[in-house]
Amino acid sequence: MSTPAAGPGPLVGVVVASHSAQVAEGIVELALQMAREQAPGIRVLAAGGAVDGSLGEDPARIAAAIEEADAGAGVVVLVDFNGAVHASRFALESLLDPALAARVRLSGGPLVEGAVFAAVQASIGDDLETVLATADGAAAYDKHVTD
Repeated sequence: MSTPAAGPGPLVGVVVASHSAQVAEGIVELALQMAREQAPGIRVLAAGGAVDGSLGEDPARIAAAIEEADAGAGVVVLVDFNGAVHASRFALESLLDPALAARVRLSGGPLVEGAVFAAVQASIGDDLETVLATADGAAAYDKHVTD
């Protein structure tokens, strides 16, 4: 993780797009617990589940979460499976204002670690590309499960 960005300003937002509303909400809760120590106003939002509450994706829910997460510095969206990738891309290409869509990045990083690392990185004021790189880089996080 890098050093904080100079000067106050809007923070990068984070959206967790999952097939499961409960999974997305749990990850957001964890990420916020870690990031709020640095920035109480950090925007980390869940966009999980289908319209009817079942497992699935809802591009409109993802688009709404992106709109709410954006404070002007952009948004990193973390996804779980390919359906969430496609729903997120649809939201970006068809549902969001192009100016906002230009400030959104999809991360290929792991959902849990990527969201937590991204939220913490955003909370210290890093820019969109740094937050994205941190989320993507979480794939290399060594949990030391083997000797």
